[in-house]
Amino acid sequence: MAEDDKSLNVTYGTGEDTDAQELTLFYERLQHDIAARPEQIEQMMNASTAFVTAHRAGELIGIARGVCDGLRGYLTECKLDPVYQGPAAVTGTDGRIEHDEHGIAAEMARRVLAAMATAGVARIDVLAWGTEVDFCEELGFKRQGGLVGLTMQAANQTPTG
Repeated sequence: MAEDDKSLNVTYGTGEDTDAQELTLFYERLQHDIAARPEQIEQMMNASTAFVTAHRAGELIGIARGVCDGLRGYLTECKLDPVYQGPAAVTGTDGRIEHDEHGIAAEMARRVLAAMATAGVARIDVLAWGTEVDFCEELGFKRQGGLVGLTMQAANQTPTG
């Protein structure tokens, strides 16, 4: 069920109001290098426990999504077009949340977190860079001492056996 943000006429949805093509165009507009094929984007959308969209005047301006395994949940992304972030969004890099002046990103994230809580997860994790740390702390996340985020490209793996 979508609700409207009164100040900007933002409509929030559950992901059923978008498709892989619109999401791919959104990533491209934000210069987010996801390097995924449309079928991978569609699989990602379908595999998300929670997928929240924000539209304004028919245009996709934000997404947030989370996945969970029944015990742990992950806020995997929360992206908002920098045009709607406000004057403190200085880089717009990869759609990172630098300044959520209108509360659009926070509303999307809260909806994802609520959906994962409803799914019964005991803990929700997130990785944040730079200004995203403040955004996540405002949502209630706490820093974990000693935690080191690591990543790798799946293409670097060779099959065993």
